[in-house]
Amino acid sequence: MAQTTPTSTMPDARGAFQPYVPPSQSQAEFTLKAILLGAGFGLLFGASTVYLGLRAGLTVSASIPIAVLAISVLKKFGGSTILENNIVQTIGSAGESVAAGVVFTIPALIFLVPFGPTYFNYLQITMLTIAGGILGVLMMVPLRRALIVKEHGVLPYPEGTACAEVLVAGERGGKMAALVFGGLGVGALWKSLSWTFNLFRAEIGYAMPRGSQFPNATLAADISPEYLGVGYVIGPRIAGTMVAGGVLAWLVLLPLLSILGEFMTEPFPPIHPSMAVNPDTGRPYLISEMNPGQLWSAYIRYIGAGGVLAAGLITLARTIPTIVASARGGLRDFAATGAAAAARVRTERDMPTKLVLGGSVALAIFMALAPGLPTQGNLLASVLILIFGFFFVTVSSRITGLIGSSSNPVSGMTIATLILTCLLFVALGWTGNVYAPIALIVGAIVCIAAANAGATSQDLKTGYIVGATPVYQQLGLIIGVLVSALIIGMTTLYMHQVFGIGSAAVPAPQATLMATIINGLLNQNLPWGLVLVGIFIAVTLELCGIHSLSFAVGLYLPIATTAPIFAGGLVRAWVERKTGAAQESEVSAGVLFSSGLIAGGSIAGILFAVLVGTGTIAPFQALGEAFPFFREEGVMGQLASTVLFGALAVIVARMAMRRVE
Repeated sequence: MAQTTPTSTMPDARGAFQPYVPPSQSQAEFTLKAILLGAGFGLLFGASTVYLGLRAGLTVSASIPIAVLAISVLKKFGGSTILENNIVQTIGSAGESVAAGVVFTIPALIFLVPFGPTYFNYLQITMLTIAGGILGVLMMVPLRRALIVKEHGVLPYPEGTACAEVLVAGERGGKMAALVFGGLGVGALWKSLSWTFNLFRAEIGYAMPRGSQFPNATLAADISPEYLGVGYVIGPRIAGTMVAGGVLAWLVLLPLLSILGEFMTEPFPPIHPSMAVNPDTGRPYLISEMNPGQLWSAYIRYIGAGGVLAAGLITLARTIPTIVASARGGLRDFAATGAAAAARVRTERDMPTKLVLGGSVALAIFMALAPGLPTQGNLLASVLILIFGFFFVTVSSRITGLIGSSSNPVSGMTIATLILTCLLFVALGWTGNVYAPIALIVGAIVCIAAANAGATSQDLKTGYIVGATPVYQQLGLIIGVLVSALIIGMTTLYMHQVFGIGSAAVPAPQATLMATIINGLLNQNLPWGLVLVGIFIAVTLELCGIHSLSFAVGLYLPIATTAPIFAGGLVRAWVERKTGAAQESEVSAGVLFSSGLIAGGSIAGILFAVLVGTGTIAPFQALGEAFPFFREEGVMGQLASTVLFGALAVIVARMAMRRVE
């Protein structure tokens, strides 16, 4: 295919938008090889997203690297059309988006004792994944014309437009794919050397001792390649705002609490159950006896939860007028064109109205009737899933059009769903642990649907630009949901079996937050004092003109997670300054290499879990015993690992300076 200028801004003589493949032209599109390759990428990126979400509580869009890889792989197997490549990335990206919604919510069942862990099994996870993922696709269909077509020049949909540019410039796929594969190899090698072979430290940092002038102040960094890659992809502004939240938590609030705690002779509630009794003294922990991790778990995380809560609600409130207008316009267009579906041109064919509406209702009924689910027999939960689902699918589809999928505040939407659901349950007298899993399932379905709807919007934007057939994309997205659901539940359960979700290896911060909110509201023991501190921190930032969601997420996450992400943001800032670019595009060399870095590190993390789970890790880690220098606990070990992480940052910077031709 000859090189062609991306057509996202090319009108015809009448001023109407003209896609790359005209509606009158037919190409191979929904073919078996495209479906199979897309399903394969869905499995790969679905599994890696599970790992990243459980580790960091963050995910990034996989659409662009999948589009690049699709072009490269299919070229080696007889070639493909641009529409086939589009189907591959459409199916593959569904795995990543659905996995994000799953790991943000469903692992919270583990913490909803005593009833929640009963439902944390493969069948339940798979059923919830399929139901939420398909609901997100179906509920996005009525919004396509209002958001994708009518607001083509208003909502940029950054990842969707970037994917279209990649697909249109398909002859560059080999060189671009080399960047993704290179990042994947470097990420996997780095992660394997540090985790599997134990050659150097996986985390560096220092905490001031108790009793010092600045007690328990902590600065740490998990030097994982996927975190560096995430920071590069999201950029210096968001990464800097996130680490600012971490600085407030670990270098301001923690030492301040420790200083004040030196004068306390009684335990200061709330005390986390794991810190209820100090084994050395036989009585509850005092603040002066806690280390930084204990203080964060007992107190700071509630402040962070309040910040995320307020920031999420503020973000939603800010967009309500446009969201309502989008929903109204989408439903009106959908109903008006339903009868004339057969007469529409190829590029305007959506799923039939009856299938969309009937499928959505059928999924909600399924949640009320499916045996084994906590929502069985609860019609109110099904009604809430439909109401909140459509509202937040609309929210997600609109917001991703403005800021992209990687910055989509899905966690804020889920928190809002959980709060409204729990408050309704309390008003009905449904309190206590028995109703906690029901509330979580409502939030989980909405979260998965909203996450997948955001990715669906980006994919439909890509299809609109290149001239795809919407109904084929929508069917492809459902296939992606069904296929990826098989691996998502398996990976989640395996990570829990090997490491234990909630441990340092897989802390599952988002799911822990969801469980904290549900338990606190339904048992009416949420420490509102600490939560309100976080709420007003977010309000203060908004009054200063700063969007608080990224800051609040950083306030909630460990600084060991946000610091390496910030390092990735700094690398991108340096590259942009050296190249003179105000801001790199979504298909720059640095973004492509970093996307591979994320996937490679995540896959190596999963392989490490397999070795641990099968008991075959010891021979690999024996190699590290012969080179103890980089693993020393003292200053030299910390310094050596820091230098190695700096070398990785240099590699990313050098790769980012390359031209994508």
